[in-house]
This record gives sequence, C-alpha cells and structure tokens, in this order.
Amino acid sequence: MAVYSVNSLVGGGTQQATTATYMTQIALTAATATLTSAAINDIEFGTCSTPADNYIEFDVSRQTAAGSGGTTATPNALDPTKRAAGTVAYCNATGEGTVTANSSVLYIPTNQRASYRWVAVPGAELIIPATNLAGFAIRSRSGAYTGKIGVTAFFVE
Repeated sequence: MAVYSVNSLVGGGTQQATTATYMTQIALTAATATLTSAAINDIEFGTCSTPADNYIEFDVSRQTAAGSGGTTATPNALDPTKRAAGTVAYCNATGEGTVTANSSVLYIPTNQRASYRWVAVPGAELIIPATNLAGFAIRSRSGAYTGKIGVTAFFVE
C-alpha cells in the first residue's frame, strides 16, 4: 500500500475564498480507468490570510459526480518508489459536484485563527469505493470570512 498527499495549492492554482455556501477545496474520487479504492486518513484545514475572528465550517461529504472549473491535481506519493495514484484529485472547483444529501461524514467548525488536523482512528478511515466518480468532497464555507483556505489530504491505496 502507498500513501499519497494532495493540497489545494497544486498545479500553480490559487486557494479558493469561502462563501455562505459550501465550496469544494479538494475532491478525491475513484478514476474511471483504474477504479481503485482508497482510504483518506488525514486532513489538515487552515487559512492563509491575516488573522481575524471569523468562523469557517469545514465539511467532508460523499460525492457522486465531479465538479467543474477547478484544477486537476496529481497526488504525490510520499514514497517516490511507489506507482502513481489511481485516485483522482480535483481542487478549487467553481462549479460544485454532486454531493449526496445528508452524507456528511466529518463536520469541523473552526475560528479563522486556528488550523485543524483530523487524523482517522485506525479502522475509521474515510473509504473511497472503487466506483466511477464516487468519493469525497472536502468543502468549506463562511458567511464572514472572504480570504483564502488551505487544505491538505492524505490517503492510502
């Protein structure tokens, strides 16, 4: 098994400002060609702007169709001798993908001044099934904060 990472700044892309509605920072889904199952085991959330006292809500929900207008990212293997990832990473979507209703598996309310790291308890990883375009959308929103968000996700295949 190999461990991979992807972040919302890949490919020279820019971070996405949050709004009053959820916006996907990173989507991780099964690729059409490989249909590889994966397990998300670590996610780091934070802001990249001058500190203030605003709230930001982070959400990880199941997704069944890809978004649009963002950047496709190539996940990096933490061990460079491993094969390329079979999971597709898509960052900073401007058109949201299809998120399954009531499928939030992780909800983290934060203050802009604090970063947050979620690490799965062994056996409680977020499983991406080997089903075309199935996976997770890692999203954020805030009615007050208009700065930039940074997210890094780690997963195992």
